[in-house]
Amino acid sequence: MTAITHTALPAYRQAQRVTQVRVMRAEWTKLRTQPSAYWALLAAVILVVGFGLGYSLLRVARPPHGAAIASFDPAAISLSGVQLAQIAVGVLGVLLVTSEYATGLVRTTFAAVPRRLPTLWGKAVLLAGTITAVSLPAAFAAFAGGQSILARQHLSVPLGEPGVTRAVAGSALYLAAVGLLGLGLGALIRNAAGGIAALFGLLYGLPLAAGFLPGSMAADVSKYLPSDAGQAVTTVRPDPTMLQPWTGFAVLCAYAAVLLAISAMRMRRGDA
Repeated sequence: MTAITHTALPAYRQAQRVTQVRVMRAEWTKLRTQPSAYWALLAAVILVVGFGLGYSLLRVARPPHGAAIASFDPAAISLSGVQLAQIAVGVLGVLLVTSEYATGLVRTTFAAVPRRLPTLWGKAVLLAGTITAVSLPAAFAAFAGGQSILARQHLSVPLGEPGVTRAVAGSALYLAAVGLLGLGLGALIRNAAGGIAALFGLLYGLPLAAGFLPGSMAADVSKYLPSDAGQAVTTVRPDPTMLQPWTGFAVLCAYAAVLLAISAMRMRRGDA
């Protein structure tokens, strides 16, 4: 009988440093191997393109008349699916962090990255970059398809029209910011159901509640809420009561930054 000998591998004696780049590589592996990420991003693309084309067909069947033509925004019609796609990317942001708490993987993550916060920053950068990379082509596809449909009634607008390129690119940036909102809520609440419920409350509940305010107070408050403020960057002809496009987007980014900052403080001090 032949004896089997095992040769031990030499120990790796070089010091290992935890850098932000290495943390991001690890987070990228988590993101691309998470099935929910593929489904959420696919849903976002389908909603942006599919709903944009469907709504464009509806508006061609019911074109604006009279004074309504002056406020008609062809670009916003084609990009209307962004308002639904925000659900998919927001939920993705929540699940990206809560799934680790649910499975206990977060303990391994924090053991490898004792400072913890590089993990959150890595997730934020990769999430925003991935959502932008996926939703930007979808927004341009929705715009191109929608305008070809609206052209049947001579309602289309060219991409070179002032504000149009900003609205298309702004749609992708808006979705990325909503994804960061979800990430902040997920890191703060650490529960998928709770994080998703809070996301819906932030995007839809607050505007509904603001609508019950008396008089002009409703419009004054609504324009500073996350969804209403951020959507200004996705339109060429925003409502007069809305903030200016980039101002509104900055307000949305401020919400995301505050949530990420609060969740960072809890992540640094709290238990896994």
